[in-house]
Amino acid sequence: MSLSHRARVRSTISNFAQFLIEEKGLLQRNPTRGIELPALPPLAPHELSPEQCAILRALVEQEGDPRGAALFALGYWAGCRVSEVSWLEMAQTHVGQEGGWLRVGEQGSKGREIDLMHEARQPLYVYLQVSRDPERTYVFPSQRSERLTEEGIYYWFRTLKAQATQEQRAVIEAISFNDLRHDFARRARAAGWSLEEVAYYLGLVTRKGVPAFQTTIPSTQVNREQVKSKLKDIKG
Repeated sequence: MSLSHRARVRSTISNFAQFLIEEKGLLQRNPTRGIELPALPPLAPHELSPEQCAILRALVEQEGDPRGAALFALGYWAGCRVSEVSWLEMAQTHVGQEGGWLRVGEQGSKGREIDLMHEARQPLYVYLQVSRDPERTYVFPSQRSERLTEEGIYYWFRTLKAQATQEQRAVIEAISFNDLRHDFARRARAAGWSLEEVAYYLGLVTRKGVPAFQTTIPSTQVNREQVKSKLKDIKG
């Protein structure tokens, strides 16, 4: 079995074991604690083609699921990490009919407030209106726990792609949810964003607050309002 498959299996077992510990009290410790796997090699991000973007967006629309539309929008139209979507809390989510922003990435320098363009805000707003239990802690709960896990999001994305025709699957087969974030960065750069503005919005900064890019770039102060004014220029 491939390393990525083994990592997914371990993650799934670990999440289920955590459910048995926290919700059922049937286990005292997670049996996957001692399982070590080699680090996954970094994969080059995919630059989505117009055809791939069109297929994915059509599949989301075809699915007609408010939750799926919101998940896709946060990756494709807001560049959120899968972990940021999974751990997004209701208290960090401020969306309405006219505007919205999120507090994401609470760990260290990744924590930031981001404004949402209409294409990201509207699906999230609709999902929040139709979903039950507005007092829940996390925006995206699952049937088994109060939070949809990262593996759960990856599974949803694989299921979404499986709904494509055979011809379409050949075009989008290699795309992962993480590629939605990378493509957002590409589109932001195409819309005229500086590297620092992209880094600010995506949380690609070091603990010292400077962009985490290999390329040396001038250090300038980027603020939320500066980035907010450019959101409308990003195209799909």
